[in-house]
Amino acid sequence: MKQDVTASIIQFNIALGDVQTNLATAIAGIKRAASQGAQLAVLPEMWSTGYDYRHLAQLAEETPRILLTLQTLALDLKLVIVGSLPEKNGDSLYNSLYVIDNGQQVGKYRKLHLFSTMGEDRFLSAGHQCCVVPTTIGRLGVAICYDLRFPELFRKMALEGAEIICLPAEWPKPRQEHWRTLLRARAIENQLFIAAANCCGIQGKLDFFGMSMLISARGDVLAESGEVNTELIATFEREEMIKYRSQIPCFHDRRPEVYGTLP
Repeated sequence: MKQDVTASIIQFNIALGDVQTNLATAIAGIKRAASQGAQLAVLPEMWSTGYDYRHLAQLAEETPRILLTLQTLALDLKLVIVGSLPEKNGDSLYNSLYVIDNGQQVGKYRKLHLFSTMGEDRFLSAGHQCCVVPTTIGRLGVAICYDLRFPELFRKMALEGAEIICLPAEWPKPRQEHWRTLLRARAIENQLFIAAANCCGIQGKLDFFGMSMLISARGDVLAESGEVNTELIATFEREEMIKYRSQIPCFHDRRPEVYGTLP
């Protein structure tokens, strides 16, 4: 980060399988955030469709068109847009996160950890690489929902220079405290900023609690939402991160020769 970053979250109730409605909601939210000075806008997980498994392969065919729309929007509004969408590649489907900067797709990440409890691994293929990408606002690391429970991924991104980690999610009740605790822990232990975008409202049998958060490198919650459609705005202060890292030099004091790559 060469400067402070005004970050935003676009939280909304995803209309299951309704690409046009979700796209309109996302665009409106991004425009409102941009009008408040946002330089980064993070959307929820699978925000264009939700987990409409029955029709996901067909719905994924809309993703290239959506990406073109986001590229135009990002260029016009001069911000970075991050969010996950269904991606069809041959016979495989992925939950893929895209980073759009300066009108271009500059990064793509396929969700590494599929939530087998909900059968996600029966419908989607897993990715095989983490992603840290340079952007006009700094180096972004990215993860999706269930990835939050795997701290190794976040440490790897931190060691690769991530300054902000963006995490779209569909994280349901009753696991609100896991969400809050793990997000703050990932920020504190890696001394970086977190922009976590959850969805809200009811989809089928699942009730999503929102609680999207923007978190400082010290683990302070700078902004947090309730359970309704909203935009969150907060500033990630570069000097605060630098000062915190100098006060508690975790990366310098690591002992990788002892724990190395864990099995």
